[in-house]
Amino acid sequence: MQLAFGTVLGKDGKPFKTREGETVRLVDLLDEAIGRATDVVREKAEKVGLSEQEIVENGRYVGIGAVKYADLSTSAIRDYKFDLDQMVSLNGDTSVYLQYAYARIRSILRKAGEAKPVAHPELALAPAERALGLHLDQFGEMLHEVAGAYEPHKLAAYLYQLSSHFTTFYDQCPVLKAEGEAAVENRLFLCDLTARTLHQGMALLGIRTPERL
Repeated sequence: MQLAFGTVLGKDGKPFKTREGETVRLVDLLDEAIGRATDVVREKAEKVGLSEQEIVENGRYVGIGAVKYADLSTSAIRDYKFDLDQMVSLNGDTSVYLQYAYARIRSILRKAGEAKPVAHPELALAPAERALGLHLDQFGEMLHEVAGAYEPHKLAAYLYQLSSHFTTFYDQCPVLKAEGEAAVENRLFLCDLTARTLHQGMALLGIRTPERL
């Protein structure tokens, strides 16, 4: 099977090359991405309590993930602009946004203590809970479609939407301070399922999901 591919463009909209007009080497792009990503991780490191080793390791995961995601989140037949500043941004459709969503969920689960993720289908759901649950339910069908059409950008789009749904859920539905043990367990269940889905989806794209960021 032959697949068509678009062109990687620079910020100026022209084919991405060095100032000398030469093709940019992938290793140089990755080194630059890792450097910028490490700076982003370092800015948040003190709040999270990351060691220097974790900062360096996560910077590599985030930097390489940023380049992979930018490439895979665009339809293969379309051109796209290579913009490292945007790729390592915490906002918008980037791998960093997804990685931080995963790390946030893992933090919630660690803080839960003895409370465990348990589904309680008898509970009424808030709109944000329902939206998140319905999106999670589409994961299997979406993977089948992506594999059949060789379109990884659809998986990337699904994961970005999942992270967005989780952000809305997190903002509107207290998890550890929910009213009643059943509500806490049910929301922890949604958190856990979201984390496992993000982890599996990102792994299929070849992107690591750090436990802490």
